[in-house]
Amino acid sequence: MRDVSRVLRQVQKVQEEVARVQEQLAQERLEATAGGGFVRVVVDGHGRVLEVHIAPEVVDPADVETLEDLVLAAVHQAQEQARARAEERLRGIAGGLGLSGGPF
Repeated sequence: MRDVSRVLRQVQKVQEEVARVQEQLAQERLEATAGGGFVRVVVDGHGRVLEVHIAPEVVDPADVETLEDLVLAAVHQAQEQARARAEERLRGIAGGLGLSGGPF
């Protein structure tokens, strides 16, 4: 029975740590650029887009498609950075449990 109590305490500790990491990720800001810096995107640690900045000189009404591609590239890069950051942080928590082969 003591083993069950110990495991439950450990699970509660992990849940608290995950909640703490999730709060930290929400406060983090990650930035990515595309088109040599003409398009810049800022996301939080969860990958939510917070800001999109487009340099006026890259705006060409005759070529909107290129601008759209640049925005998408910057968004995808920023979201990938956020995913990698979250995975890195959460892997440490899962590793503390001695788990392997999990999603982190």
